[in-house]
Amino acid sequence: MPVTIKEIKGSELDELTRQGKVLAIFYSTTCGPCKMLRFVLKDIARDVEAIEIVEIDFDKSQETIAKYAVEGYPTILFFQDGLEKARLKGLQQKPVLLKLITADLEEPLV
Repeated sequence: MPVTIKEIKGSELDELTRQGKVLAIFYSTTCGPCKMLRFVLKDIARDVEAIEIVEIDFDKSQETIAKYAVEGYPTILFFQDGLEKARLKGLQQKPVLLKLITADLEEPLV
């Protein structure tokens, strides 16, 4: 079953990342690369399972932005079982994100 991409409030991120894999994308509605990343994410969502893909509006989540030290957009945080395992900045291509999602990361890439 394909994964759906959900928009969440920043305050929901802590609860969501406690277990399993979560790909969290911090974006802005005025950001061109963020809009292009959305197409990549939709494509990825058709090919993966057992992961949550969520979007967080940079402009509406300043407390969460500060907590996770997000400096710009798009920023992609990958969580596995409650731990941040990777952080990518800027537009990323499908092969990079698929490799990240399917890897069994023992050590963080951040």
